[in-house]
Amino acid sequence: MDEFADRAPEPVWVVAANVVAWRRCGVGGQELRPGTKFFEGGAKVYVSGVYWGPGGDRVTVAGRERHTGRWIVIDTATRHLYNFRPKLVRTPRVVERLREERCARGFTEAHYAVDAAPVLERYARQYRAATAPGSPHPDRCLCHACLTGEALHTDDSSAEPAAAR
Repeated sequence: MDEFADRAPEPVWVVAANVVAWRRCGVGGQELRPGTKFFEGGAKVYVSGVYWGPGGDRVTVAGRERHTGRWIVIDTATRHLYNFRPKLVRTPRVVERLREERCARGFTEAHYAVDAAPVLERYARQYRAATAPGSPHPDRCLCHACLTGEALHTDDSSAEPAAAR
């Protein structure tokens, strides 16, 4: 028998997040869809890579697929995730899937994951707000921004104060 087969894989620092329950899509953001094509709303996913170049709008995540329950690794939009937090993943199947997709490095150290989590949360909030800007939400909207009150408290940190203009 192979003595290395019983050994657990090396833990990986990643950023854990949840998939939004409902997301706006379609013309003017008037259509609502539950979760994403691959993940149910509320599903826990592990962010192992971020494309910082285009502004962090896409991330590589590992999670359980909504129909089969198998672990998958895909790229998804940051706006479809929320509640970003650093996490040391020890689950052998998650680490194995990340290794198979060459994403097993994760964030290499804890402080990288701690620094990335609030930045990703801010990006996700900005990208959700940019979905169908100026279009009213449908009646009894169930999108993440409406359910959490995010639509009422938009954080527009790029706006200048009136006195500075």
